[in-house]
Amino acid sequence: MHILFLTQIIPYPPDSGPKVKTWHVLRYLLGRGDRVTLISFVRPEEEQHIPALRAQGLEVIPVPMRRSPIKDIGYLGRSLVSGESFLIVRDNLAEFRKVVQEQVEQNKIDVIHADQLTMAQFATVGQNGRQPARIFDAHNAVWTIVERMADNLPWFLRPLAKIETGRVLDFETNTVKEFEHTLAVSEIDRSALLSALDSETERSEVKSKITVIPIAVDTQQLQPLQRQEHSKRIVTLGTLHYPPNADGIRWFVNEVFPHVLVEEPGAHLTIIGKNPPADFLEQAEQNAQHLRVTGYVEELDPYLAEAAIMVVPVRAGGGMRVRILEAFARGMPVVTTTVGLEGIDAQDGQEVIVRDDPVSFARAVVDLLRHPERQAQLAETGRRLAVDRYDWQAALKTLDGVYDQIERRNLQGGMGA
Repeated sequence: MHILFLTQIIPYPPDSGPKVKTWHVLRYLLGRGDRVTLISFVRPEEEQHIPALRAQGLEVIPVPMRRSPIKDIGYLGRSLVSGESFLIVRDNLAEFRKVVQEQVEQNKIDVIHADQLTMAQFATVGQNGRQPARIFDAHNAVWTIVERMADNLPWFLRPLAKIETGRVLDFETNTVKEFEHTLAVSEIDRSALLSALDSETERSEVKSKITVIPIAVDTQQLQPLQRQEHSKRIVTLGTLHYPPNADGIRWFVNEVFPHVLVEEPGAHLTIIGKNPPADFLEQAEQNAQHLRVTGYVEELDPYLAEAAIMVVPVRAGGGMRVRILEAFARGMPVVTTTVGLEGIDAQDGQEVIVRDDPVSFARAVVDLLRHPERQAQLAETGRRLAVDRYDWQAALKTLDGVYDQIERRNLQGGMGA
């Protein structure tokens, strides 16, 4: 099959959750023997990674893009006037649409695989009445992220967030209804994607077009670390310009970590991630004895190996936290929140510790710092879960059924014929 794969960001190197997910899906499709043409937005600093993708057998068509606060203000104004979602308007670049149309006109494209919600707007194209089959790969139910983030915004921004939530929900629901198939990463996300449908009959019909395939990691590449004994170091990480990540870590630093330091004055927190907010850097400068902010790092393992535990404090978000799965694969004990664990089939107290209020979260962290044997138990059970349930070669096998169904439909003269 010839697959046109649309993505909002170059999925290499796989050093963030969305890129990890997309990278393994692409690897799996190539392993099936499919021809895959990747059309992706590319920021200037990402251009260096295009040869690595082509070396894997991908045909890559980059579409340049550059974010800026000034442009975002313009997109927000256009969104308010047009009634469309800001997130959709911001990515609606004419050059991307043109490249997709050209590929459909010049090649026999069997499937357009829209990776993440904003790419879905480019998938409805056709030539001479022919529309390739469309797959919407939902990394999360985006409307739930916007809705949850609204609760943590200043009061004067909440009305705008409420409007954006409704617009994202409408676009996301229509995409699920209109596309031939949708991939969700969890049952929670599937339910969220179905929640706005008007009737039980409609929900039943659309549900049959949604397949749950969890995000996967490479447990052969990610091996258990030899962690430093008796460490009092805590590590957390994430792409820090992504608001839910920054919000959760800020909550930990301001509301949880002070309780930890009361019980364990020698504790130290390392925050790893691209584009740390200014307040993180200021706090690290003022409290260098207990807090370090590294920014982006090329190699995670040295930082993880010196730590006793990883914390994944999440208060808003959707989908699955890939950093938890990668921590499991590396044998890192994890403390997270209920929202943080959503979509991952792990049990509190068995593979992970789950706490939601600052005092309980801090108490769980202190308990692990003081009990290396408990750390070892979590490391072992977490690693076993990652290997058995979330390794990419096993978890993505369900993709075969989705693509085989579309191929049969194409052969019978349906969509994509």
